[in-house]
Amino acid sequence: MIEIEALTKTYVMGDEVIAALAGIDLSIGRGEHIAITGPSGSGKSTLMNVIGGLDRPTSGAYRFEDEPVAEFDDDELAGFRNRRIGFVFQSFQLLPRLTAVQNVELPMIYAGMAPADRKERAIQLLERVGLGHRLNNRPTQMSGGQQQRVAIARSLANSPDLLLADEPTGALDTATGQEVLALFDELNSQGLTLCIVTHDHEVAARAKRRVTFRDGHIVSDDRHAG
Repeated sequence: MIEIEALTKTYVMGDEVIAALAGIDLSIGRGEHIAITGPSGSGKSTLMNVIGGLDRPTSGAYRFEDEPVAEFDDDELAGFRNRRIGFVFQSFQLLPRLTAVQNVELPMIYAGMAPADRKERAIQLLERVGLGHRLNNRPTQMSGGQQQRVAIARSLANSPDLLLADEPTGALDTATGQEVLALFDELNSQGLTLCIVTHDHEVAARAKRRVTFRDGHIVSDDRHAG
């Protein structure tokens, strides 16, 4: 699914050039469950942003099922993100004035789906993540775990090929975090490719493959049973 070759990302801070990614080579196959780990500042979140089309590499190649994402212009990147990628973040990033259904509908609005169709799909997705009883609640009326489930439902709105999750349990208590991770496991078992960025060893241990970053380099790439 993903082919990355000699990928770099540098930032200029004053007189200093920071290499967030220093020539990365990485392949991710369809249906994989991969954890990207490493200390803060190691490059793992930068890589996720590049894979998701939220940021551009400085140099190197990135192809997503033969699409040359590294060469896309802004409009092409926006379309790529909406069609191919689902995002889940630590801070949920729900709009506080919208209900659960309305939050889940947002990506479908950008995709041009008809109002009745997108509402029906939003309800189906919320029921799928166990929130059929919270359809009309706003984020402030839900627990952290429920808000993250809304965010997961939203990430699935346009049937993405890849789900990217950045520290998805970082704002949750242990028990709630385990429920969210179990939901990710279920989605992966149904064929969704899943990439989780985390510094939590227990979260990483659930993945079938663990890629570890340090100082912009991949220092290990291990596969296990999960």
